[in-house]
Amino acid sequence: MRLVRQLIALAAVINGIAFTPLHGGQSTPRPNVVLIMTDDVGYGDLGSYGAPDVKTPNIDRLATSGVRFTDFYANGSTCTPTRAGLISGRYQSRYAMDRPLQVSGDLELGLAPMPYSLPRLLTNSGYSTALIGKWHLGFTPEFSPLAHGFGSFWGYKSGYVDYYHHTRSDGEADLFENDAPTKADGYLTDLITQRSVDFITRHAKQDQPFFLDVSYSAAHWPYQVPDQPSKAIDNSRHVVAYDANPETRADYVKILERADQGIGQIVATIEKLGLASNTLIIFTNDNGGEWLSRNTPLFNRKFTLWEGGIRVPAIVSWPGRIPAGRVTPQVGITMDLTATILAATGTTVPADARPEGINLLPLLEGQAPVTERTLLWRVRTVGLDQRAIRSGNWKLLEEGTARLMLFDLSNDIGERNDLSAVRTDVVRQLRQQAVAWQKDVDSEAEARSGGK
Repeated sequence: MRLVRQLIALAAVINGIAFTPLHGGQSTPRPNVVLIMTDDVGYGDLGSYGAPDVKTPNIDRLATSGVRFTDFYANGSTCTPTRAGLISGRYQSRYAMDRPLQVSGDLELGLAPMPYSLPRLLTNSGYSTALIGKWHLGFTPEFSPLAHGFGSFWGYKSGYVDYYHHTRSDGEADLFENDAPTKADGYLTDLITQRSVDFITRHAKQDQPFFLDVSYSAAHWPYQVPDQPSKAIDNSRHVVAYDANPETRADYVKILERADQGIGQIVATIEKLGLASNTLIIFTNDNGGEWLSRNTPLFNRKFTLWEGGIRVPAIVSWPGRIPAGRVTPQVGITMDLTATILAATGTTVPADARPEGINLLPLLEGQAPVTERTLLWRVRTVGLDQRAIRSGNWKLLEEGTARLMLFDLSNDIGERNDLSAVRTDVVRQLRQQAVAWQKDVDSEAEARSGGK
């Protein structure tokens, strides 16, 4: 009987590699997947999201050819938490990844490799996998992209680097090919684009589907504009508004527009190679925008759990599979992308993986209605202690130990009208859910660390 079960499981895996089922019983080769993530870009920084001063025709074209989300969220309000949610497909708090890893003090820390990470599951099911760009989930080889299942990696491991000299905040070089330090000349955005184009071109003629994670540094500080090489800058801090010569919104726009041009090159390569109809392209951002970003109409920004810190752009395009030109109010989160990619690729997900994101494909294809969600977040950093829960259109935000605020996001997207004194019943209900969730994730994180 055990042998029979093993053979059935093996057959399922083989079938999963061979095809992806479509509605109506047809079969087609398993799709390629290109996930593009920008860094610190604001909710309102794209043309398709209302930006008046940024030209992003290539990202906007993805929205025209696919589905654009209005209510999509990052798993966290900073880099590391969101990326941990993507790789694990679960709440990052279960892995004690609630804050960004710092060069000063965290060089020995990272997200521990797991048997059911997104890249490992895809690699094990027959995909060629690569991460090009930012990692930020660990600095040492034991926490590297390869340790998590990526077949190859080219990029950097810290939170940000000098765009021209590729050095991290302490001035040390931070550019790797797989686990070996490497060097390259050029503007980092362009290098990420070219490496991505090269990967797609190499794999286009291979009889193997691919998953490419393109993780741009743009538009994270330091705000170094393209085509203006300069001497190495002090990466230990970013320029802020009260500096003598602060960077400008115009500088930020140039940085973001260069990333959009790179995305255009990636999409053009996919189309030129005849891969468009069998390539799922996803665009999103890792958290809310920083001080030069445009988060309009949201309040506040990166680091916080106000909408401006966690609501992000998200666009999904798959010509011939996903209807074009749609806008959806479906509430989503980064770890939903994990579940969606695994479903789209026909990848078997063991029950032990316990994914917490949902497969968005039925909704994207117009086969399922908008579904009400309950999502949770928390921030634990020096000087900031916040927790938030969104359930339906209600959002409860808690700061410190005594300040609770309740907002109805259906008519108060800017979080200006606190209803906590009016709907105490909703406050009690959501807070109970949030407290229970925190106990659950903390218990798992503690067990994972052996109680340390």
